[in-house]
Amino acid sequence: MLMCRDLARIASDYIDGELGTGKVMSVKMHLLMCGRCRSFIGSLRASIELMSAHSSQQLDEDLVRRIDERVSESLNARRTGNETSEP
Repeated sequence: MLMCRDLARIASDYIDGELGTGKVMSVKMHLLMCGRCRSFIGSLRASIELMSAHSSQQLDEDLVRRIDERVSESLNARRTGNETSEP
């Protein structure tokens, strides 16, 4: 069973269509059961669309991955109670 932290790690690949069929099915099953992850995926998609709509340049995939990693770290910290006040 795919866990929230696992989904957070592969969210960008899922949105970009870079996952295999088995992994996509695992993500979809998890999203059916987890409202927080549905919200996370929706927010990530909206962020990517917003960045694309307001940028005349090509989307920086490295930047998107770094943002995704920071969001994942923050979500994991919240779940484990290890939040920090670092920006």
